[in-house]
Amino acid sequence: MNTEPNPPEKISRSSLLRNWTSLLGLIIVLASLFSFFLLFLLDSLAHFANPYVGVLTYLVAPAFLGVGLALFILGVLLRRWKIARSVGVAPALQIDLSRPRDRRILGVFLGVAVLFLLFTAMGSYHTYHFTESVEFCGQACHTVMQPELVTYRHSPHARVSCTECHIGPGATWYVRSKLSGTYQVYATVRDKFPRPIPTPIKNLRPAQETCEQCHWPKKFVGNLDRTYAYFLSDETNTLHEIRLLLKVGGGDPTHGPEGGIHWHMNVRNKVEYFAIDAGRQQIPWVRLTDHQGVVTEFRSPGFTNKVDKSDIRVMDCMDCHNRPAHMFEPPNSAVDLAMKLDQIDPALPFIKTNAVFTLTQCYTNETEARQRIATHLANAYTDTPRLRKTIQTVQQIYRDNFFPEMKANWRVYPDNIGHKDWPGCFRCHDGKHTSADGKNMIKANDCNACHLILAQGNGAQIEKLNPAGLKFEHPGEDYDKEFLCNDCHTGGP
Repeated sequence: MNTEPNPPEKISRSSLLRNWTSLLGLIIVLASLFSFFLLFLLDSLAHFANPYVGVLTYLVAPAFLGVGLALFILGVLLRRWKIARSVGVAPALQIDLSRPRDRRILGVFLGVAVLFLLFTAMGSYHTYHFTESVEFCGQACHTVMQPELVTYRHSPHARVSCTECHIGPGATWYVRSKLSGTYQVYATVRDKFPRPIPTPIKNLRPAQETCEQCHWPKKFVGNLDRTYAYFLSDETNTLHEIRLLLKVGGGDPTHGPEGGIHWHMNVRNKVEYFAIDAGRQQIPWVRLTDHQGVVTEFRSPGFTNKVDKSDIRVMDCMDCHNRPAHMFEPPNSAVDLAMKLDQIDPALPFIKTNAVFTLTQCYTNETEARQRIATHLANAYTDTPRLRKTIQTVQQIYRDNFFPEMKANWRVYPDNIGHKDWPGCFRCHDGKHTSADGKNMIKANDCNACHLILAQGNGAQIEKLNPAGLKFEHPGEDYDKEFLCNDCHTGGP
């Protein structure tokens, strides 16, 4: 009697596939491929990008495809191991090209492999671009990023993708962002993210490598003509306008006079500072290195601490333009603009006061805010088409700038451009920073240092321009010249 085990070639190699693990893996592979092509077709034909379809197409479907392939291979290996244990010899995994059957199998395998690599490359390409898209950044984590997405869509950078500013060009920062994003996904899933999202972002890529890819720092800007409209909180909502020249200037003498606001750019002068708070709103120490190499330190009164080198930040675009794409408008400013555009009826008595009041109340969600805003204004005035338009505008202002679920609004996100509602320029130019020899930085009450008031008031007053500049007149009432604007103005009532 022959007790020798069957030779390997006598054991059918197809028997390796006869196991539930490989069959399950094959089913998952086929389902994943079908889902990928269907979702890819839907995504390609859609008029607007849907982040959830993108997540399913370029992240979820490929992940299940990988799982299916892994199960298929695992089943084959386990089945081969079991056969080897039972008969002593496992089926030989070999290809004999002299046999037509093996040539056909090899041809099919190579064809499928080429198609798989082609679709893998296509999927990888689309996956890369999808994870770089605004939809993925802003909508995949809907609640977390909703404030940033909504404010981004109303910003001057609404047509610049998130990654162009937050990541920039190059593989190094792309990899770093994805590694950082891994924890952010975990924090979102486990509900461990802070509310509101803290700013400024730590370890943000330098502006020289992002902003300055489009904005040319050596460009001479000169003076910009601007008119700002304000409505007082009186019964008639008195209009007060200020027309002025902003002395933006430039920082490179080869392209125009050196001076103005853009003198601060690190083209010829290097400005460094130390902030004692995470938001960089309290700056007691500033160091200036001019184009001749002369170094001058300025300190706030009473600040005698030694500044550690690692805590010093070199000033760049983001220290002033800190909200270039995510601006949370203060209620006062948003209502002023809407009234100037006649979207809120200025003829309604005390509408400026009432609109700002309703916007700044505590609401738990947008639905409650919309209802209470409508109720308050409807009870205060007679129902007319203009009132209904006013109510809709105030509700829209709330939707665009207030996000109670994330505790996000203008109060927690200071805007350092200007100095009316936040310290801004006055973080350094408060008139109190002095050098060791008694030299003072530009004082806060020197209005003509950065802008020149051409006209102020309303009606005919705003049409009479004075090229020499006017002394600032506070509308409504006088004020203490030692006060800074943000000591009284907070953006709210």
